Amino acid sequence: PRPLQEEAPISSAVTYKTLAADHPSISKIIKFSLPAIGVWLCSPVLSMIDTASVGLLAGTAQQAALNPAVSVTDYGALLVAFMYTATTNLIAGAVEKDSADTTVAGQPRTAKTLVTALRLALLVGVAFGSILGTFAPLLLKVLIGNSTLDPVVFQSALRYVQIRSLGMPAAVVIGTAQSACLGMKDVKSPLYVLAAAAGINLCADILLVPSASLWFGGAAGAAWATVFSQYGALIMFLRWLTVKSKKDVSGETLNPMDMIKDTTREAGKNVKVTFGNAIEKGTTIRKNLFSSKKQSKVTPEKDNNDALARGFLSHSHKAVSILNPLRLTRAKSTIKKFLPFVVPVTTTSIGRVSGFLTMSHVASSAFGTLDMAAHQIAISIFCCLAPIVDALNQVAQSFVPGIFARPKSRARALALRKTSVNFAKVGALFGSVIVALVATGIPVVSKGFTTDPAVLSRVKNAIPGIAIFLGFDGLMCIGEGTLLGQNDLKFLRNMYASFFFLVPAFMFRLKRRALSGIEVGIGTMWLTFSAYEVVRTILWLSRMVFLQRKMEREVDEMEAEAAAVTAV
Repeated sequence: PRPLQEEAPISSAVTYKTLAADHPSISKIIKFSLPAIGVWLCSPVLSMIDTASVGLLAGTAQQAALNPAVSVTDYGALLVAFMYTATTNLIAGAVEKDSADTTVAGQPRTAKTLVTALRLALLVGVAFGSILGTFAPLLLKVLIGNSTLDPVVFQSALRYVQIRSLGMPAAVVIGTAQSACLGMKDVKSPLYVLAAAAGINLCADILLVPSASLWFGGAAGAAWATVFSQYGALIMFLRWLTVKSKKDVSGETLNPMDMIKDTTREAGKNVKVTFGNAIEKGTTIRKNLFSSKKQSKVTPEKDNNDALARGFLSHSHKAVSILNPLRLTRAKSTIKKFLPFVVPVTTTSIGRVSGFLTMSHVASSAFGTLDMAAHQIAISIFCCLAPIVDALNQVAQSFVPGIFARPKSRARALALRKTSVNFAKVGALFGSVIVALVATGIPVVSKGFTTDPAVLSRVKNAIPGIAIFLGFDGLMCIGEGTLLGQNDLKFLRNMYASFFFLVPAFMFRLKRRALSGIEVGIGTMWLTFSAYEVVRTILWLSRMVFLQRKMEREVDEMEAEAAAVTAV
């Protein structure tokens, strides 16, 4: 790739009115958020498929094992979330700079940042998977905190975590690629690939979970199914980024399903197929499964709906070279850009995880097997509803960094104000929708996880707390995403460091009450957790208002100084 040139300044021809108007509208945010929800749903859907499959095909004991096991794997994986946050913000910033820079051809900053992120993700994933697999017994004992727990449940949970650790390298790379796509404002590419991964996971669950084998059936079978789907998604993502669609040549509409079917067919013929061979064999797009003939006409107006990442690296990289960590030595300057995100975002993730982990600990150590199974069902449904609003966090990170990177001006401040207001309106709207889904959906959906009436009654008790939490979650997510987009990392780090201690402290009070004989169920636990969400939302929105007013004061001072110089 060509060496980067000096950053091109914004042309003087760009007027105040143009810059001020250049912000995402409510309709644009919603259109971008809807497919982004599908992307965010992938991980919780995989866990929910595991929970449902194990509960229906392997029994309550195996389902109870998923409560601590999924908590350790899924919440533990948030410790590598700095890769996702950094990638989205850096890619969004690189796209903005490449678009404004007319001195270089193509998008060299974006391509370099993307490849560096994927290589770093592989190293981070290998390290995290190794740590998770090695310390799985200790982590589960700390989380469960109950030596009298059924050994069958503990051993099943242990096998699940150890197997899932094998898929962490693929999981981190997939998450990073997904974040990069969102930074490029491309939500279709990850949606196609991750939807296929969910299909692989479901089929593998049906085949493996009913088995009586300790290492390939029950909870262990569900873990293998998730790992298979993760590596399948990894292969498809690499092909997606490096194989150019024939749409560019023939004008045909992109057909991702043919790529998925060809990839699966080749893998079936030869398990040892390499990424390089997969690229050489390629795929042939023969039919249009997702659109009519009328849609084959390409219109440049719909750039936001295109799969922009499709073949993005086809001219500069092959799939076999993308994940080569030895080439990171050539990108030291880009690597340094990721470092400022490590400590603040990791601290933020730990603070966020502490509440969920403590809830799982309390359910596992003080409530018994029935409540463990009920909490796992509740958390699985919760995690599948939460992306409806959680996606707004990363959507905000896709739009805000580009506006924030502009030179300080009245237009920039106004654009950020309008962006924040529009995101707040969308967050409130999504929160209202999800409350209705919680109230009407959980009683029905929970029956698909178990037939045990005692477990179902306990799930029903959690509905009020879940509704309050998710009702505020939209505003909380737009607040957090906006703060991350403005690089307000120190504030978030400090807040989540405080929550790391405060939230568990309240949860441990519930545990002590339960162990002392006072009736405390998962309903009370979820209500307590929802209070934390309300406080967090108020803090984030207040911080947004503070930063906006500070920015406008700075602009006032700049304009006053400019006016004074002009007068002289």
